[in-house]
Amino acid sequence: MQHTLVDTKRWIGQRRFLHALNYCMLLPGPEAQQLAIYIGWLLNGTRGGLVAGTLFVLPGMLALLGLSAIYVGYGDTTAVTAVFAGLAPAVLAIVAHAVWRVGRRALAHPALVVLAAAAFIALAVFAVPFPAVIAAAALAGWLMHRRAPHILSAGHGDGDDGPAPLVPDDALHTERPSVRRLVKILAAGLALWAAPVAAVALTTGTGSVFTAQGLFFSGTAVVTFGGAYAVLAYVAQRAVETYGWLAPGEMVRGLALAETTPGPLIMVVQFVAFLGAYRDPGGLNPWTAAVLGALLTTWVTFVPCFLFIFLGAPYVERLRGNEALSAALTGITAAVVGVIANLAVYFAAHTLFAATQPRRWGPVHIQLPDPTTIRPVAIAIAATAMLLLFRLRWSVLRTLGICALLGIAAAVAGIPGS
Repeated sequence: MQHTLVDTKRWIGQRRFLHALNYCMLLPGPEAQQLAIYIGWLLNGTRGGLVAGTLFVLPGMLALLGLSAIYVGYGDTTAVTAVFAGLAPAVLAIVAHAVWRVGRRALAHPALVVLAAAAFIALAVFAVPFPAVIAAAALAGWLMHRRAPHILSAGHGDGDDGPAPLVPDDALHTERPSVRRLVKILAAGLALWAAPVAAVALTTGTGSVFTAQGLFFSGTAVVTFGGAYAVLAYVAQRAVETYGWLAPGEMVRGLALAETTPGPLIMVVQFVAFLGAYRDPGGLNPWTAAVLGALLTTWVTFVPCFLFIFLGAPYVERLRGNEALSAALTGITAAVVGVIANLAVYFAAHTLFAATQPRRWGPVHIQLPDPTTIRPVAIAIAATAMLLLFRLRWSVLRTLGICALLGIAAAVAGIPGS
């Protein structure tokens, strides 16, 4: 997006792009889609934001809907099982690569490393709720700004030597903030967000899987700070352990499918809802229930993005250079490194081992893998994926393809555990 919008088309300047990106990273939800909505709004107002945001997620939604149906219909076949046997270890390597990539950019000071480690320990060892970790990280970033601003001084350059962009960096958007505008957008946005959830609650009952998914993913939409990797551990824990919509290994498979489709990675929640509704359809046909659950979850996940941007963008346009916002973002970004590391540990336990056992000692809550159920094939494929991503710098899609072939090869060779 930066290369095309800033460098090639010159629709927007570098400083304006970074300002929009920083605001979107402070918001819950997928920042890439929010950035698309923001830039569409800058260029063509509300209509531009609606078009940009909708088309950003539509291809991925349709692709993952089809892949989810294929998984449910053919996931138990030997060929599909072999493919996922290769994809799951690759996902572990991809998440580990995300830890390294984000950490290299975000942890520019030892204090930020401590913040990332604290976030990891809070989640992995003490089972602190995800929203509490993010809130504490934002507060820590703000306190660092107040007490030791040099910690947060490292930043990205914003030089821009190209021709004048279509939207100048110093120009304010013509749509000015007002109380009337805020109330109008808030009322319309909340109504659109809540209407499908209310409809399924009235027609299928408050105890149905559709109502549970609508409420859960609506809540997730307001706590998904730090991108998809950061929130997936929270989604996986609740969807697997609390609601029982899918198994731990299936969460990894869903992420593998989402990695192969266009659009934001958080679209994996559609896979979660598809499986959960298919297995608990109530009085509906399982396939109808699965599609309904997937579409409802997609709606409540992405509609809030439009609401956040249309509400906040006019105000944020007048808050450029606000150091307190940047400090909170820095704290969250540092904590996200620890959050993603926790996701990597979660996936490793359920990918490299066939069984795990919960252990509790007072406030300590951890999942320990059973060493007797280790999967050598999964370890070998994960190591291969690490080599391809870290050393050879292969793309994610290319790495997934190779690992899928390795899974098939192991199955054909009859290697135990493949």
